[in-house]
Amino acid sequence: MDKRLLHTPEGVRDIYDEECRKKLAVENKIRHLFHTYGYHDIQTPTFEFFDIFNKERGSVASKNLYKFFDREGNTLVLRPDMTPSIARAASKFYMDELMPIRFCYNGNTFINHSELQGKLKEITQLGTELLGDDSVEADAEMIALAVNALLEAGVKEFQVEIGEVDFFKGIVEETGMSSEVEAELHHLIEIKNYFGIEELLAASALDPELKEVFLSLPGLFGSVEILDKAKCLTSNEKALNAIERLEELYGFLAKQGLEKYISFDLGMVSMYHYYTGIIFRAYTYGTGDAVATGGRYDKLLAQFGKDSPAVGFGLNLDQLMIAMSRQKLPVLTNHNEIFVIYERSCYDRALEFAQFLRKKGIFVQMNVHNTAYSTNDYLLYAKRVNADELYYFGPASVDGIIEVAEFMSETWTRNELSVLKGAF
Repeated sequence: MDKRLLHTPEGVRDIYDEECRKKLAVENKIRHLFHTYGYHDIQTPTFEFFDIFNKERGSVASKNLYKFFDREGNTLVLRPDMTPSIARAASKFYMDELMPIRFCYNGNTFINHSELQGKLKEITQLGTELLGDDSVEADAEMIALAVNALLEAGVKEFQVEIGEVDFFKGIVEETGMSSEVEAELHHLIEIKNYFGIEELLAASALDPELKEVFLSLPGLFGSVEILDKAKCLTSNEKALNAIERLEELYGFLAKQGLEKYISFDLGMVSMYHYYTGIIFRAYTYGTGDAVATGGRYDKLLAQFGKDSPAVGFGLNLDQLMIAMSRQKLPVLTNHNEIFVIYERSCYDRALEFAQFLRKKGIFVQMNVHNTAYSTNDYLLYAKRVNADELYYFGPASVDGIIEVAEFMSETWTRNELSVLKGAF
């Protein structure tokens, strides 16, 4: 057999056993949190038409999409991003709904990153979308969900950085610069390349005061006080309105006691160009990438025919699990499993015992006794599969069997139900 068949392609990996159990435990906790906020589950297809994620939608660049064709010749893609899919579905099924709509989801997304980046190309993402509400309170609810999702997972030390798309856009609109120069400037500000910004603007005919504003943007990050500094840099109405909204947002987050997790970065940009207002990212120790990202996208649904404001966020569960592992944070899986060995002559009694426990929510693994394996073999295997106890059902005692101290039910005799020595 070709051993290459045992390996996965670059950028994807197998998740199994204890790691998988922990990932699912964290996922279930966070989904439960979403439900307590009144969010309802939605599932969208793993692949969609290419146009759902094309350049005009402002999603992932075409070169980073996994593309293929159906029998009719339509170009399809594995979804790289959940938000456009949910925007499409909401526009289809909730076109006439005027009240706010709350969705939550979990699913895998696929981005064909450059192999040089070393990033996973398939990730599990959990998130929420709040449609039909353009209020600052809705923005605050989304950021509060991101904060509480991390707390629910067990992360204690993290920071949510908040930016505002309109602050940068308002200032840029005064310059009349080309979209190409704007994109390059945006990138340089994002990576906080002060000298690159200076060089780019040196060749332009911009007003010196505007140049100074752009040169200041990489340093506009920190606590809430940075907003006062930003207001002194410009008189642009759009930019000032963006700052006022951030101040109001901070007030709502402070009322929830979340201010210690919040900072601001007015030089923040996103790879998703559909964002129109606040954008935010959550960072924690153990990973250089954001574990959660989100923002407001008030114009995306209109591209599918439903003119509705929206705000949402997505949590990169794989990145979060890496960070939690490196921080050595415990994950309680609430896992209780019993390992049962039985002789064929005692199958009925073993089955009755297993069903009794399963009805109580206990996991039970049944295995017919194989004489090729010793008692110690079974004990070691039970430990490998994380069983809490190992029971034996047989007509007579075998090596290593001791009397059971406590019976699960009076219907089992001492000879029929025994616990192996060294049970854990």
